[in-house]
Amino acid sequence: MLANTNPKLFSFFSGAGFLDLGFEAEGFRVSFVNEFHPPFMAAYQYSRRLLGIAPPEFGYSTESITSFSEGRLRTELQDWVAAAKRDGSLLGFIGGPPCPDFSVGGKNRGRHGERGKLSGTYVSLICSLQPDFFIFENVKGLWSTKRHRAFYNELKAQLRVAQYQVADKLINCIQYGAPQDRERVILFGVHNRLLREPDAIREDNSFPWDKYAEFPSQSAFEHAWPTTSPYTEASFIPCPPGIPKRLTVQYWFDLNQVDAHANAAHCFQPRAGLARFRTVQEGDDSRKSFKRLHRWRYSPTACYGNNEVHLHPYKPRRISVAEALAIQSLPREFELPASMTLSDMFKTVGNGVPYIAARKLARTVMEYLERPYAIDCREHRPLDWQPASHPMLQLC
Repeated sequence: MLANTNPKLFSFFSGAGFLDLGFEAEGFRVSFVNEFHPPFMAAYQYSRRLLGIAPPEFGYSTESITSFSEGRLRTELQDWVAAAKRDGSLLGFIGGPPCPDFSVGGKNRGRHGERGKLSGTYVSLICSLQPDFFIFENVKGLWSTKRHRAFYNELKAQLRVAQYQVADKLINCIQYGAPQDRERVILFGVHNRLLREPDAIREDNSFPWDKYAEFPSQSAFEHAWPTTSPYTEASFIPCPPGIPKRLTVQYWFDLNQVDAHANAAHCFQPRAGLARFRTVQEGDDSRKSFKRLHRWRYSPTACYGNNEVHLHPYKPRRISVAEALAIQSLPREFELPASMTLSDMFKTVGNGVPYIAARKLARTVMEYLERPYAIDCREHRPLDWQPASHPMLQLC
């Protein structure tokens, strides 16, 4: 990598771009964006205009990723890959293929499901177009369910045949400071042509996945977290001593000023009155639906569908989009367009990688990519979000 260039990314399954945003904040440049669902793509474009981030060099596409396997779109993508590398920049593919077919709580169709097949399509695209590196993100079920794990191992074998060295880990986003118990598989690969030694990256504990983890392993869960409290509307409960406050829902609600956020009014209204909303204790997330958050605890996985969204800790309603974005650790300046349906808003929020986790993973990857080259050391930027005019968003 040249000293005055930044790695470029071709983003697939981009959603509203939480993963991309974290990588951009660490110096990567998103050069192409592919998102099949038009409302998600519109949200991606809207948020970046709002944040003052330049459009990708090779534009946006709402074509299915399978469309890039042959024909005109295949040729175009090949040309863009070649053009992206022309200035000496490294090029990576980044994406999290749709995961319901592998989700523990999903229908478990696996590799044969319409969405499950897309993981294989993404890996095949990597193998054939040969980016310098890639990121593959997916749900825990792909790692922990026996038959899905067999498919995942086949994908990794396919990547090795294509001359990639790979490392992977089942991470929990709470390790990186996100206020959420959210496990995800992260697979990172680098092509052999970049490496000084064939085994420079290995599937063991040598890859520094935890270098920027604030709470390595299970340490985030070892504190005396509150369990449940009687629900009282608009109540006050002080933060209990001895817990990391920055992992709590209330900390992020305050940090993001959720009541004044552009998406504060975007929430589902109860269909059958407020009675049931008042019967669930604060912090009771034991049931399949009507899970109520605790203000002084981290959130369960933000997985929203069929209007099923977590209940507010001390208000008789479901959380708002602004509050869901805070739970995903997005900066307060990030917002979704009011033109989106509520279902699409919550779906894209629930599909995303928490921003703070994405950023720390990006920092780890950036350091790894810099290591084999004689380049200037990059001074890491603080994790605090800055206004859109800040040099952070000018991508060096």
